[in-house]
Amino acid sequence: MNAKHRKAIFRILPYTILVLIAICFLLPLLWVLVASVDANAMQSLKMPNRITGANYADVMTSPVNQRAYLIGLIMSLGQAVLVVALALLAAYPLSRYQLKFKKSFMLTILFMTSLPITAVMVPVYQLFLSLKLYDNIFGVILFYVASSIPYGIWMLKNFMDSVPNDLEEAAWVDGASVFAGIRKVVAPLMVPGICTVAIFTFSGSWGNFFVPYILLQSPEKFPASLKLYQFFGQYGMVEYGKLAAFSVLYAVPSIVMYVLSQQFMSKGFGLQGGTKG
Repeated sequence: MNAKHRKAIFRILPYTILVLIAICFLLPLLWVLVASVDANAMQSLKMPNRITGANYADVMTSPVNQRAYLIGLIMSLGQAVLVVALALLAAYPLSRYQLKFKKSFMLTILFMTSLPITAVMVPVYQLFLSLKLYDNIFGVILFYVASSIPYGIWMLKNFMDSVPNDLEEAAWVDGASVFAGIRKVVAPLMVPGICTVAIFTFSGSWGNFFVPYILLQSPEKFPASLKLYQFFGQYGMVEYGKLAAFSVLYAVPSIVMYVLSQQFMSKGFGLQGGTKG
């Protein structure tokens, strides 16, 4: 094998590996899409004999599923809003003031972002029992917020460091308060960072199965992430068509939030570019 052939192989090999990895991810997604419109969906990927929307109709018209989706949206949106608001206020002094133990505090926050939730669930479960927050939707939201705050503070602090102090000082000269400066000057220039944190926290709680499974007991309080159980019947019987339709609908909120946020992120980058010079 000459050098020309070896060079061609090394040029093609990375693309071949990437294509194989893409196929491994696309096949399950393709099964979900195909099975969702198949009246007789099975565990294996096959072309449906007849395309139907009955699976989607059954999933969407079920009051149980509607309540689960609503609870999941309340949890995820509530967490995202609280995390962004609290992390923004916490990141401001870390970015603007010279604090004595700021470096140690930031390293502690970075360490907290790496803690696995499974490692703290036992003490959290005991704490929720003692505080009467067990089987409480608001309690789950509080836990989501507490577990996502370190990441939010770390990310928003880094974004806030790129916002020029001169603009905020000019707002102070015009009579704006500190909070008005954050709301009217700093926050608009941090739209990309705010969208990043909001998307991450929303997706993390929307797709979280373990936390509500541990902290919630009543089936009527289960979010959509726990409702996958209802499609697994006794004796190994699974409603694959409805399961696939539910999975497709379950992915819609994250996709919609990401698509909508692109507009705000583009505006935010445009504002940051306009501050230069």
